[in-house]
Amino acid sequence: MSPALLAFTTPITADLLRGHIELEHTASGVLPHRLPTWARAQSGDPQLMMVEAQPSGVRLVFQSAATTIALDILPTKRVYVGMPARADGVYDLRIDGQLLRQQSAAGGKVMRIDMTKGSASLEPGETQTLHFEGLPGHEKLVEIWLPHDEMTELVGLRSDAVITPLAASAKPVWLHHGSSISQGSNATSPTGIWPVVAAGRADVELVNLGFGGSALLDPFMARTLRDTPADLISVKIGINLVNLDLMRLRAFGPAVEGFLDTIREGHPTTPLLVVSPLFCPIHETTPGPGMFDMALLAQGRLSFLASGSPQDIAQGKLTLSVIRERLESIVARRSQADVNLHYCDGRALYGEADNGHLPLPDQLHPDAATHQLIGDRFGPLLRQLLAT
Repeated sequence: MSPALLAFTTPITADLLRGHIELEHTASGVLPHRLPTWARAQSGDPQLMMVEAQPSGVRLVFQSAATTIALDILPTKRVYVGMPARADGVYDLRIDGQLLRQQSAAGGKVMRIDMTKGSASLEPGETQTLHFEGLPGHEKLVEIWLPHDEMTELVGLRSDAVITPLAASAKPVWLHHGSSISQGSNATSPTGIWPVVAAGRADVELVNLGFGGSALLDPFMARTLRDTPADLISVKIGINLVNLDLMRLRAFGPAVEGFLDTIREGHPTTPLLVVSPLFCPIHETTPGPGMFDMALLAQGRLSFLASGSPQDIAQGKLTLSVIRERLESIVARRSQADVNLHYCDGRALYGEADNGHLPLPDQLHPDAATHQLIGDRFGPLLRQLLAT
């Protein structure tokens, strides 16, 4: 059936979406955000503004007997000057929990980024339409997972049968905060990022507050976690603090304490898991800041280096090893009074041995197979914490 002839048009409202914090009404449609307006106003960082609007973990969820569904979207593509073209964002369609279709849209807006100049410009684009056809004709659960790494304005939803929003899920809600690894960097589809894999293993509803380059112990982030309903919370801390060389050891400990204090204001007894960094050879014992490998960048390849020196640790610079030691100490002390506070060494999710056969392609982010591995390992942790 031609999408133009589809008889049913369904407004895209909050009751059709899961995994977002807020919806912005734009000139084209609605834009899911993963931070509230007040938190975005307190940041002002262009990197965070870009990644929080990339809908990692956000999905349309509804019930329908439709055999054809058309989703009108206005994506924003990122083009890095001097680099090979990025793959288009992927939209995963699940039927009754099983991945059935994957589609992408070639057009849309373009954000042109020049990493050597630190500049970016936005070019307008046209609405695109995804056609999901030949779907099973029975009444079914439909999920359309939006790209984890591509901003997507939702313009319209059409079908050949009625679409009905679902009642609130009875599953426990897992609220997670982390870096680009949690957002899904180097994964190839939105349901392949490790938090989505883990959520499936544990049968929980995911709210993913993983933000590329932005897991920095910001007070507004802690307040967002505090104010977001959840049955289980995890915070993955460390890699961005090192590769941005953001703070010294003296500031790190109190910042973690304050971050956890704020979360506990809204979730005093909710299971709270502190996750230390995954294994990352360039920053294990070498501080940041991280930097692009300019020799490889000139060849059109993206890779990272650590520009600090191990001797800088004596002056309080952070490495992943230093962070793990301090995080474990903080959680051990606090958990004596807070029995629902727990610690996970990130190397149990991805360690040195894993790096031997699943190396980080750009020295920083895991590939698709490693996302699967991390998610498979994290899922049982979620189940265990929910059982306590």
